[in-house]
Amino acid sequence: MKRRNFLWYSLLFTAGCTTGVNSTTNSSDKIAIIAPKNLKFAVTDIAGIKDLQRDYGVFRTTLEEILGIKIEFFPVENRTAAAPALLSREVDIVFAGPSEYLILNARAKAIPIIAIERPNYHSIIVVRADSKINLLAQLKGKTIAMRKIGSTSGHLAPTKLLIDAGLDPKTDFKTVMLGDKGVQALKKGEVDAWAIASDRYKNILESEGLLEKDFSVIFKGPLLPRDVFVASNQLASSFIGDMRSRMMKHQDKLIQSLVTAKANQNYKGSKLVLANDADYNMIREVYQKIGQGNFL
Repeated sequence: MKRRNFLWYSLLFTAGCTTGVNSTTNSSDKIAIIAPKNLKFAVTDIAGIKDLQRDYGVFRTTLEEILGIKIEFFPVENRTAAAPALLSREVDIVFAGPSEYLILNARAKAIPIIAIERPNYHSIIVVRADSKINLLAQLKGKTIAMRKIGSTSGHLAPTKLLIDAGLDPKTDFKTVMLGDKGVQALKKGEVDAWAIASDRYKNILESEGLLEKDFSVIFKGPLLPRDVFVASNQLASSFIGDMRSRMMKHQDKLIQSLVTAKANQNYKGSKLVLANDADYNMIREVYQKIGQGNFL
């Protein structure tokens, strides 16, 4: 899911949005659900309205049908801009990566609705096949290519693997952010290792015209924290609970609509699960270890 500091300002919370009241039945009791007439939906790593429509248009339509509420796209300027948008009630629902979730939770008190668990979503550390490095601890004093600052699979999780191997991210290794070009730097010997998500590894090799036999995966981390749908804390808790229930019930339809877009093929075979804030503590720990704890 680029990082910059927020310029925070005071704002007044208002309840000026028009709401309707739906009813659901739980056992013999009726629970009033205060639902807005429409919702604004953002995705943290997509800025333009055309890109939102291309990658999430079918998903939005499906979610509208499931919730019975009109949903409008709200493009955000960058990955952190959704936080002030949630605070000012410009947006109601945000689809965020694990790292962005922590920002939204810390800065805007966003409430998790539901998470999406991707199969085979791990961080891996790769070296050249002829490298003498076969343990993470041997990367002390080495240079490691990672994807981009704040990326869960390509920065924070690999850093956590190295921390767990006894390395200090401030002093024991050098990190260079090279995007998907890290593999070429590894091939040329410009870096000693490359950190990447397991579900991107083979695709990147193929796109760069490289062979798997020329590289060696020396470590595969645990399943990574999940991407998550969050809601503004200004929405009624009964409505958020109803959204969660409906999304879980219709998850097959939602996943199918999500993967109709080429950009979302990494969600094939995924499932919706309840979001647990504690699952993101690993990322909080890394921010502390790299000296960016105040960011959250």
